[in-house]
Amino acid sequence: MWPEPVSLAGEHVRLEPLDPAHAPDLKTASADGALHRLWYTWVPAPDDMEADIQRRLSLQAAGTMLPFTVMTPDGTPVGMTTYMNIDAANRRLEIGSTWYRKAVQRGPLNTEAKLLLLSHAFDTLDCIAVEFRTHFMNQQSRTAIERLGAKLDGVLRSHMQGPNGALRDTAVYSVIAAEWPTVRTNLTHKLTAPRD
Repeated sequence: MWPEPVSLAGEHVRLEPLDPAHAPDLKTASADGALHRLWYTWVPAPDDMEADIQRRLSLQAAGTMLPFTVMTPDGTPVGMTTYMNIDAANRRLEIGSTWYRKAVQRGPLNTEAKLLLLSHAFDTLDCIAVEFRTHFMNQQSRTAIERLGAKLDGVLRSHMQGPNGALRDTAVYSVIAAEWPTVRTNLTHKLTAPRD
């Protein structure tokens, strides 16, 4: 299996292999801000959490996804993220299917989670590129991806159909290996610079 399950930890966040035992806390996290009601993204509703965990673990068994539970440093689950669309032959993957409870959004948790995931991808897995994809209309997500230092590769128009039947234009971003040192410096600076 490439990549293999791993735990990653920093000052503001822990990423642990997704486990069904995390479901109760993840239900609470999903309910914070009613994230499952946003039309331009997909976050499992509290009642669907067990099924989504099983879906992600099934994709892990198939070798196309490596799911993580996003936790605060004390071990409280506050969301999920994944390595997905794994292409071992070409050493590429996507960081996606990410969501966090509202209470931890817009803080250092996401920046550090992405730093940990990108560091593992480039420094340990020797990836040549890491992608990020989001709904074209999800401006909060697009801004967060651009803030990381990823560059827009393009927009896949009418790329997929959402649960409500609406067609999704998908904005595709990436960081390539040659850009990683600059992106790492940028993310490290964001975590250490004084906040306004």
